[in-house]
Amino acid sequence: MPEFPDKTTLELLRAGSSELLTRVVHENTEALLAAAWGLGWKGTDAEDLVQETFVTFLKAVERFEGRSTLKTYLFGILYNKALEKKRKVVREEAVDPIDEVFEQRFGSLGIWRTLPRGPEDEALANETAGLVEKCVEALPVQQRMAFFLREIEQETTESLCNILGVTVTHLGVILFRARNNVRECVQKKWENR
Repeated sequence: MPEFPDKTTLELLRAGSSELLTRVVHENTEALLAAAWGLGWKGTDAEDLVQETFVTFLKAVERFEGRSTLKTYLFGILYNKALEKKRKVVREEAVDPIDEVFEQRFGSLGIWRTLPRGPEDEALANETAGLVEKCVEALPVQQRMAFFLREIEQETTESLCNILGVTVTHLGVILFRARNNVRECVQKKWENR
């Protein structure tokens, strides 16, 4: 399937071509499932989220104009569905202690007050990976999605902005906060192990 759908492909999608829709599902399920896992949804919850994404796509296929790749469009739907699902499960706190954390960790010149501790050899790499995974799962949904799509899926800035519906500047803030929160979380867990 081409990156940006041509007019014929768009018409076939809107007409409900079962062959083309089957292809869309087969080509995108694995990536969407990985993104759902990256957002912290496990097992059947992740599968349900991907299924809801495809159901929403089928309902909204008339609105898909082909100005983005189909994958980007599907990631956008997945992201919005994940937000809806998360709101149903728990309300997020609006407080982000990033400024306090920054002040505690860095001096007035921006130099670490205390260097973060990390694994010193290969034997500790698995433990560290587990800590990072737990810390990424603890991120707010938007930060987790941005972190996953940038660091794991290697999505471009333009794609991330389209998927998350944010400006380039706001994306930079989201990624900074996500990376800093993961770093802080890993350091605390490492010190308390």
